[in-house]
Amino acid sequence: MTPEAGFDRRAGRETRGYAAVMQATAYTYDPGTRCGSVLLDDGTPVEFGSEAFDAGGLRLLRPGQRVRIETAGEGERRRVTLVTLQTF
Repeated sequence: MTPEAGFDRRAGRETRGYAAVMQATAYTYDPGTRCGSVLLDDGTPVEFGSEAFDAGGLRLLRPGQRVRIETAGEGERRRVTLVTLQTF
């Protein structure tokens, strides 16, 4: 991936810096720890920590909400670095 914003045709997703930007659906969220998980559109669950939640500036997340996430890494090493609400 290149450090410029664009579209990675091989991966089929938007890129910004070295992070992948994609949409997902909120699956779980614990307001006490501010951690949770999202489901990618292919059904893959991906967990996120409080750092990713805090980076998005959210106060609350409900299961079923559409979110935009940024990830770093691939496969087993993929981690969510940002969770924000999807707006149209």
